[in-house]
Amino acid sequence: MIIAYLAPEIPALSATFVYNEILALEELGNEILPISVHKPKDEATDSRLSSLKNKVIHLYDMKKREVIKSHFYLLLTRPTLYFNALWLLLKDIVKLGVCSRGAVGLAYRFFFSARLARVLINNDIQHLHVHFAHVPTDIAMYASKMSNVKFSVTAHANDIFERGWLLREKVARSHFFATISDFNKRYLIDDMHVDAGKLRIIRCGVDTRVFSHRQRTMISSPITIGVIGRLVEKKGFDILIDAMNLLSKMSIDFKLNIAGFGPLESVLKSQVDQYQLNSNVTFLGALAHSDVAEFISSLDVFVLPCKKDKNGDMDGIPVVLMEAMMSGVPVISSQISGIPELIINELTGLLVESDNVEQLVQAILKLTDSESLQQSLSTGAKNKVEQEFSLLVNAQRLNTLFQTAARAS
Repeated sequence: MIIAYLAPEIPALSATFVYNEILALEELGNEILPISVHKPKDEATDSRLSSLKNKVIHLYDMKKREVIKSHFYLLLTRPTLYFNALWLLLKDIVKLGVCSRGAVGLAYRFFFSARLARVLINNDIQHLHVHFAHVPTDIAMYASKMSNVKFSVTAHANDIFERGWLLREKVARSHFFATISDFNKRYLIDDMHVDAGKLRIIRCGVDTRVFSHRQRTMISSPITIGVIGRLVEKKGFDILIDAMNLLSKMSIDFKLNIAGFGPLESVLKSQVDQYQLNSNVTFLGALAHSDVAEFISSLDVFVLPCKKDKNGDMDGIPVVLMEAMMSGVPVISSQISGIPELIINELTGLLVESDNVEQLVQAILKLTDSESLQQSLSTGAKNKVEQEFSLLVNAQRLNTLFQTAARAS
């Protein structure tokens, strides 16, 4: 089956789940055409990506005259479909407010949707799948109308919580609308009132073959705590550093290794300076995906205290938690969004309230003080990931949905 994949950036360092899913679907015998809205600012360096990188089409990087030519081509060869898409755009603009910023952005994305439609037609694409329900889906739904190629969506987090415009319309127009958690599904039904019949749960999974499970027998001294993620508010790194300050005051010997990059790096480093924790806390910068398994295996505890940011954005279910769980490293995270679907408290990991520094400290101490708890969590976590959050299992579910969509065309 020939499938086009559209995402904001491919292959992006901060969205490895997109290209991992593409690679898994190719393993299942599909031909995937990756289409990236933008050129990645921080491109993934995974050694498996050379072929994928050579195929990627960068939509916004195309010359404007080529995009205009696509509009004329569609207007002349598929006038009914083209005007149906244009009518759809006009209705959406009215819904958003004719002079609103959102309407202007939508019109801009309609401009590029014609070029996407031409790409779909020229490459005999049988189905279009989109990651993220904001900008890429805006482009996809008009391109789908112009090309008569069905589309589907995987929604994640900020694309529905913070940037969830026209969600009811997008769900209705899609062949199916997947999301990564039951939490998201309930939000879409209860708060956004979308068509529940279109919704599917497809997890962003982890390749269980990459991460070697190792049962921890004892905590090292100092305790090695680690985390991987973008240095943004919703990851809760400030809460983690606050917790390290309390551990320091309790004379607990620890090391914290933070792997990642992002806009809050200088703020977080200043927080470490303020607490005089420079000898305890190390900022490692961005890791290549091929180095993630080795980094995780060096840890005693993986801690990601996610929270809701000031704009209402929050994580879905961070894949890095699954990677740590598959590696046998006990995990601690927050009782927020879809995370409790992965971490069952005291069975597959420990959960704390978001923004609760004291609870986080107590969870770290509880875990590091009990070898039996470490071992039981490690075993439970591995089983949970293998059963529900395996990349290949979820790619097979997605592949079945694509095949059904193709038969319905």
